[in-house]
Amino acid sequence: MKVPTPRKLKSGTWFIQLRLDGVSVPVSASTATECKRQAELIKAEHRAGKRATRHDGGKTLGQAIDEYISDRVNVLSPSTIRGYRAYKRSRFLPYMDKRIDSIDWQRAVNAEARLCSPKTLKNAWGLVRSVLLENGMEVTVRLPAQVPHEKQWLTPEQIPAFLEAVRGDDCEVGALLALSGLRRSEIYGLDWSDVDLKKKVIHIHQSMVLGEDAKPVTRQQNKTQSSTRSVPIFLPRLYDVLRAVEDKTGPVVPGNIGTLRKRLKRVCERSNLPDIGVHGLRHSFASLCYSLGVSELGAMQLGGWSDYQTMRKIYTHLSENDRQQSADKLTTFFQNAN
Repeated sequence: MKVPTPRKLKSGTWFIQLRLDGVSVPVSASTATECKRQAELIKAEHRAGKRATRHDGGKTLGQAIDEYISDRVNVLSPSTIRGYRAYKRSRFLPYMDKRIDSIDWQRAVNAEARLCSPKTLKNAWGLVRSVLLENGMEVTVRLPAQVPHEKQWLTPEQIPAFLEAVRGDDCEVGALLALSGLRRSEIYGLDWSDVDLKKKVIHIHQSMVLGEDAKPVTRQQNKTQSSTRSVPIFLPRLYDVLRAVEDKTGPVVPGNIGTLRKRLKRVCERSNLPDIGVHGLRHSFASLCYSLGVSELGAMQLGGWSDYQTMRKIYTHLSENDRQQSADKLTTFFQNAN
């Protein structure tokens, strides 16, 4: 029997479901050619008696998740591993001791939908689905629709007020770095050796995240190739406050990784500004790029986005606002013309 033709999953991975002596054996790879090559090798080894088959459906959900995480502990980010562990502790709890091949997954999803938000369920199911796929089970379920919510970021008109509100505050350096397009993990991973004040540039190549024990872990390599970048210091105030620091050794923004978020909340509350958080400042940077006519590609490169998805959402949202404002101006004109 020939090896099945690879098919491309939504994740972009190519997949083949082999059946060897009645046992499902999943094969996946980044390309169709490599996927088929691996499947042919597995089948040849099985025919030669060099590969034993086993029914992975005999595992419990808890066991399967633990194995999935263990196989990736040295590959994935500590924060990702921490998130996986959290899902195992909090989601699909009635099924953790059940065999994965005995679970009615749609019923399990329906039950879980009553206990958490659609977004949380989508993320938890993403982990479970990957675990099932690795164990030879491709399962399709219907998830509850997510209600879109308005993204929070500062408008170009609000940014000057924010800059004034954060001026001299303990969180000012971190806030200005976020407004320059840096992620929170990149801000806390920034060392003074990465700051070149002469050339007015910041080199981003590492980040700090929370590991499984909720303690800070420094990642020497960023999440994506695009994340490793050099960001010009284009905020005059950021340059001034960095230059004024006397001890330029160690982390640029010391302290607990959650401190910046709390301090920003305090600044926004006392200044009657939206509570946008660190990530909201990063999106404010993207909003400002749109307002100033910076191309999507240029904004992506400065902010370290690896694809167009987030940038396109922000730019599309803002362009729709512009169209509505233009339509309102036309309506006002013709109402006054009567």
